[in-house]
Amino acid sequence: MRVSVIGCGYLGAVHAAAMASIGHDVVGVDVDAAKIEALSRGDAPFYEPGLQQILTDGVAAGNLRFTTDMAAVRGSAVHFVGVGTPQQREGSAADLTYVNAAFAQLLEHVSPGDIVAGKSTVPVGTAAGLAERVHGAGAVLVWNPEFLREGWAVQDTVDPDRLVVGVPAGSEGERAAQVLREVYYPSVDKGTPFIVTDYATAELVKVSANAFLATKISFINAMAEIAEATGADVTTLAEALGHDDRIGRRFLGAGIGFGGGCLPKDIRAFAARAEELGKSQSVAFLREVDAINLRRRARAIELVVEAFDGEVYGKRIAVLGAAFKPHSDDVRDSPALDVAVQLKGLGAEVVVTDPQAIPNARRLHPQLTYEASRDETLRGADAVVLVTEWDEYRRQLSPEHAASLTAGRIVVDGRNCLDPAAWKAAGWTYRGMGRS
Repeated sequence: MRVSVIGCGYLGAVHAAAMASIGHDVVGVDVDAAKIEALSRGDAPFYEPGLQQILTDGVAAGNLRFTTDMAAVRGSAVHFVGVGTPQQREGSAADLTYVNAAFAQLLEHVSPGDIVAGKSTVPVGTAAGLAERVHGAGAVLVWNPEFLREGWAVQDTVDPDRLVVGVPAGSEGERAAQVLREVYYPSVDKGTPFIVTDYATAELVKVSANAFLATKISFINAMAEIAEATGADVTTLAEALGHDDRIGRRFLGAGIGFGGGCLPKDIRAFAARAEELGKSQSVAFLREVDAINLRRRARAIELVVEAFDGEVYGKRIAVLGAAFKPHSDDVRDSPALDVAVQLKGLGAEVVVTDPQAIPNARRLHPQLTYEASRDETLRGADAVVLVTEWDEYRRQLSPEHAASLTAGRIVVDGRNCLDPAAWKAAGWTYRGMGRS
């Protein structure tokens, strides 16, 4: 099938390459000429495991191409729209500027009977308004939210755990759902759940999933706060809770909290939309979820300051990690960088390392010192702060090796991913998040 993808950022570039990898003829469109030039060469503009290979393969095979010309979408049966919905500069609501612009330009080139599939994360009710515009151009709108995890985005696109499609009522919606089944034929053939629903439910599935995950993470971080006040150990608590099938162990990892380009802005936008609907009390807890998340970053800094008896000025601190999570170079709302910047503000000599995110981090925070080598970052450090749980730090760094490089023996484990006993046995003062 011939398909187009409007917006070639994180979501769009992965979706375009993945659709080409399963055999479709794909054209990606974006207004960013530099990004399009890179993608056309087969160069991934960001780090995502597996993306470079399928991008290179698609461009080489000729069934994946990129352009800034919206007219190139003509002839495609399905048009996926996956542009960004950032948080508004003033307020918490989602900014739909890019969505509205993308639809306005796209609808000048669609043909009667085309399917326009929205993939952007939008406030509930957005699709219903866009549907009228799409219908006026003779096409049909479906809402097909994405559920990508950074670091596993390619896998989540070609082999998702579920597919959700919001369609209009009647035969038009039935036909549109069938077309989407054909687009995602490998997943449909293997029995992946394919859920057909209305627009509002499809929109809510995405924001509800993000809100639930954020809540689960902040719940265990709230328990970490209680553990710190009582001498309990939050990691043992999480292990015990995780054996309950109703709760599960995933996302019960206490630490410095979540970040990135999705969860923080999406839960704020959800709360803002609920307020617009007159239902702010229904998701009032999300404000506290957000607050807990931000408090844990502050707590990590407190642990460093306490380890130096209240004064970090002039201390050399090695910060392991800059990306908001491992297997990504994304530094948007990164807890890791937030900790580094705040320690720098307290007068510490901060050196940051990361396997993938240094270029992005340097553009965002040029005031920090960066070092590509993990060991050079550790050399001469008075303290080590682990804030992104890359394998290079959690599994491949022994406390003995670290001690051979550093000047001090203080480690703050912002992700609770190190073995406290091993580090203490090697002479380190270990501090974790919610750990006795």
